[in-house]
Amino acid sequence: MPTEATRSGEFPALNAEARRIWDANAAWWDDRIGDGNDFQTVLIEPAMGRLLGDVAGQTVLDVGCGAGRFARQLAERGATVTAGDFSTAFLARARERTPAALPVTYQPLDATDPAALRALGTGGFDAVTAVMMLMDLATLAPLFQAIPALLKPGGRFVFCVSHPCFHTVNTHRFVEDILVDGRCTARAGVTVTGYLTPTAVRGEGIVGQPETQYYFDRPLSLLFDAGFRAGLTVTGLEEPAFPTVENRWRLHWPTEIPPVLAVRMGVK
Repeated sequence: MPTEATRSGEFPALNAEARRIWDANAAWWDDRIGDGNDFQTVLIEPAMGRLLGDVAGQTVLDVGCGAGRFARQLAERGATVTAGDFSTAFLARARERTPAALPVTYQPLDATDPAALRALGTGGFDAVTAVMMLMDLATLAPLFQAIPALLKPGGRFVFCVSHPCFHTVNTHRFVEDILVDGRCTARAGVTVTGYLTPTAVRGEGIVGQPETQYYFDRPLSLLFDAGFRAGLTVTGLEEPAFPTVENRWRLHWPTEIPPVLAVRMGVK
């Protein structure tokens, strides 16, 4: 797995290649998880929904929308949604999957491009969402810097990522059999071999995908600092975990270790 590292956690030179890879993988990914999996239905979507709150009658920008699964959920909850992605292949799938009656507008959007973000206007959104895409983003600063201008007064930015502490290319899961009260039971855990140094590493999100993708792993300090520098503050945070070690995703996640981090931020 090729690895690059920077102190800043910004990897702009890899953005074009990241886009090409997602275009290559989009249809394959959507075929396999477009209808949902345990990560989406048990962890991600419930946490995002709780942090967002009621969106009925509101305008929402969904950044990095992929095939539009969360954008459609927002519209079904009563929001008017603008959804963008830099992968034209994902956008094609999103349009195919979205009923005409749903108030979702899809458009190309490179969230690393300040001009593209400015073109969305000023003060037009009650909320901005980013579902499991910041760790796929070569540079964070342009999106975070754009958020305050995109939001209406009192608006919120809600995102979720693979947990920077427990679910990166530098973490490794294990399951072992132990005796508890004379009974054999499974105990799962995570080993961490790296954290502080931001890295760009290629790996599989789903086993067997056409091409490995870039993961841009950054520590919490850099992730939150991108928001703090833009004048945002954390107003909510969740670390959802699977309720049992055994789950249909077959990853044997420990019940005490969250694979996902969900965050709500607002303008100071």
